[in-house]
Amino acid sequence: MSEGLKAGDKAPEFELEVDGYVRSPVKLSDFRGKKVVLYFYPKDDTPGCTREACDFRDRLGELTGKGVVVLGVSKDSLESHAKFRKKYDLTFPLLADTAGKVSESYGVIKEKNLYGRKSVGIERTTFLIDGEGVIRKIYPKVKVDGHVGKIEEDLARI
Repeated sequence: MSEGLKAGDKAPEFELEVDGYVRSPVKLSDFRGKKVVLYFYPKDDTPGCTREACDFRDRLGELTGKGVVVLGVSKDSLESHAKFRKKYDLTFPLLADTAGKVSESYGVIKEKNLYGRKSVGIERTTFLIDGEGVIRKIYPKVKVDGHVGKIEEDLARI
């Protein structure tokens, strides 16, 4: 597992399949010249992940109006993403990292402890990447409430 990405580092390149998106698979380099909000989340159609996705959906017009692309990533399958996207009318790409290789390259696979049960999975993390593919901000252990608003504030600075 790759640890230690920080602001100023080049974002790791990836290529992943995307449900319901014109270009599939997509690569990070497809979005050169645009700011990218790359957010990793644990699981489709769970309470926190649904709130986060719906917050991005609800503010997507403001973000795309500023030249920003939003990409959600989880280890769920394309089929799971399709159901999630349709159920909540999500209008941005959900990338299927079923093997977890991209999540590992971004260092978001962590041991988690929920009610005394340990597991390994994606820790909710967002990366703000500039048009040159450089990480400008990392939001580890994201708390969903207010997260998209904080990203919008930070976008004004890059």
